[in-house]
Amino acid sequence: MMYSPTQQFLIYTGLFFAALVFSLMINSVFMRFARNLGIREQNQAMERWSASAKPAFGGIGFFILFLVSFTLHGVLFPEMTLTALRPDLLGLLAATSLGFIMGLADDAYNTNPLLKLVAQLCCGVILIASGTCIDVFETRWFNIALTLIWVVGMMNSINMLDNMDGITTVVSIGILVAGLIVQLVIGPLEPVYMVLMIGLMASLCGFLYFNWNPSRMFMGDTGSQLLGVFLAFVGIRFFWNAVSSEGEWEPARQLIAPLIAFLLPIVDTTIVSFNRLAKGTSPFVGGRDHTTHHLSYAGLSDAKVAFTFIGISMLNGFLILVMFKFIPVWENLYTGLFVLYALAVFVPFFILTKRTRPA
Repeated sequence: MMYSPTQQFLIYTGLFFAALVFSLMINSVFMRFARNLGIREQNQAMERWSASAKPAFGGIGFFILFLVSFTLHGVLFPEMTLTALRPDLLGLLAATSLGFIMGLADDAYNTNPLLKLVAQLCCGVILIASGTCIDVFETRWFNIALTLIWVVGMMNSINMLDNMDGITTVVSIGILVAGLIVQLVIGPLEPVYMVLMIGLMASLCGFLYFNWNPSRMFMGDTGSQLLGVFLAFVGIRFFWNAVSSEGEWEPARQLIAPLIAFLLPIVDTTIVSFNRLAKGTSPFVGGRDHTTHHLSYAGLSDAKVAFTFIGISMLNGFLILVMFKFIPVWENLYTGLFVLYALAVFVPFFILTKRTRPA
């Protein structure tokens, strides 16, 4: 049975609100019956912006809704039931499951960083082996290396960004919205991707109710690692390997699109890593030196910091729309303009980290 565009819109809208309600319900249950689940030791909690220990099981809700969405796709679109058996989707399921399990172990036992790195590399290998690989260079080994760097980098970047109430949640929602925009503009719509992305986005929106400042719940590494894998997949599928609205492959657009869509985690991770290395410290050790923290040192409340990131995410989404909807043929001028925009976000944040200090 093939659905009309109107019917598909109603299905996706109904899915979003059903998943949103489910997310609110399941997180409410967690808050009521498992208040101590996922709470780390106090000295570990102090690495976060919030000094008080809070349950960190938001990621469990993400994973449950991801599995439900994966299964529900075959129910909503019966003629495409076998789509879920495609290698790339089975690889996505395996990689996100591994990321979730690794995050769960880290939340419970604070696992060795080397073990985490091995698990993250395995997530990348699984995606590559199942057919999800960046396709920019003519040499396949360069593409494989770039894919591994992208997956591991994004898993760590999303995890590092989870340092203040609501930040990773709103940024992840923004990236998913940008991915949906690319699907809608380029087409044709692939129901399985739409269902997975809408389901996870609704899960994030429901979680945001508990994660907004002052938060009552963290997503934990279970959430950030799962999101890192899934968003890395979205980045490869809809940005790195995206074609223009004319169906053309354009390397410059392929490089600029993920930069704009993932600008905030890239900017934050780059600045924090540079500053920590300049001080002779490890970029992988937690601290209160992120761009979000420096906005707070400059006088913004936690809520205003989150709204700042929401605003930038919305602008990024708009630029993605412009990039794929209104630029049929890419030119060097567009590369320069989008790079200038990225620098216009990066430079003020970098200067801010040099001029502000904790009160």
